Amino acid sequence: MGVVRGRGLRAGTAVGRVLVLGEALSLWGGADAATGVITDERHPRWGEKLGGRVVVMPGSRGSSSSASVLAEMLRVGVGPAAIVLPRADPILVVGTLVAEELYGLGIPIVELTEVGELREGVAVRVTVVGADAVIEEEW
Repeated sequence: MGVVRGRGLRAGTAVGRVLVLGEALSLWGGADAATGVITDERHPRWGEKLGGRVVVMPGSRGSSSSASVLAEMLRVGVGPAAIVLPRADPILVVGTLVAEELYGLGIPIVELTEVGELREGVAVRVTVVGADAVIEEEW
């Protein structure tokens, strides 16, 4: 993988192992805000923990309430370390902005057109400064 560059949607730095979700996920009703576990039994990654992972997904689906679930996950320490998407998702960005405003917690979000460059389980560092995002393998 080496170094991958994308567009920053939310600034920050994070380190974590990549979790690739092949399908969109609704955090509202699809993930437990107290544990960070995917609870949607129809989702292919049902039972996976989002906490501390660099979550790569095609987007969120469903309610704008996903923003509040993401903010709550971050508040209790079970949210993703970072989120990588092929296109901007304003609901997820709002969730991180709310978490930062209310709790002083936020995570980087990256728009990366070629998300297939990120491999499941690889430890990466995500750095977003302004609109510049860099994802690189951790050694």
